[in-house]
Amino acid sequence: MMQILGDFIERDTSENSDFLMINFSATSTPLKQRWRNNGLSADFLADYLTTFFPCDDDKSLQQRTELKEGVNFVANELLENAMKFNFSASKYPIRLFMGLEKKQILLYVSNYIDASVVNNWQYKLNEILREDTHKLFMEQLIKNDKEQKIDSGLGYLSMINDWNAKFAWKFESVKDDENVQKVTVMAQLS
Repeated sequence: MMQILGDFIERDTSENSDFLMINFSATSTPLKQRWRNNGLSADFLADYLTTFFPCDDDKSLQQRTELKEGVNFVANELLENAMKFNFSASKYPIRLFMGLEKKQILLYVSNYIDASVVNNWQYKLNEILREDTHKLFMEQLIKNDKEQKIDSGLGYLSMINDWNAKFAWKFESVKDDENVQKVTVMAQLS
């Protein structure tokens, strides 16, 4: 079974497209040790991306800098979420894919989650897709001040509000394990 939330764009891995894919072993090292690697991986992606955008003047340099900062922030946030919420019993890798498509950057991060949390997570994601994200952000800040939650959605709201990221999610059943779902998050940056 597959379920899609938002406007999911399938990634292009043809010979005519530029893309970069990185796999992470979800179980090789503890989460705290991988945290630094998330930042390094996001830095690498942002640096790699800038090679496709030469800067001839101050305006193009400013645009390139903003793009680099946006990709760095979004990639780091998506990797942290994938690592933090990955189903520990799953032995599948976490995958990060970055592609350039028609004046947009597409970032995809796939990981595997406990099937029992899918409905609650999809409810939260649908709320992000249909509600005013600035209002949701302020409400969540107030809520987080009272409660300590690790799944508040503030990261997604920050990426949308601060970097104009557009999101979609694809949930897929895992053939050999009904307790696990593969989730792919797609972030689109113009």
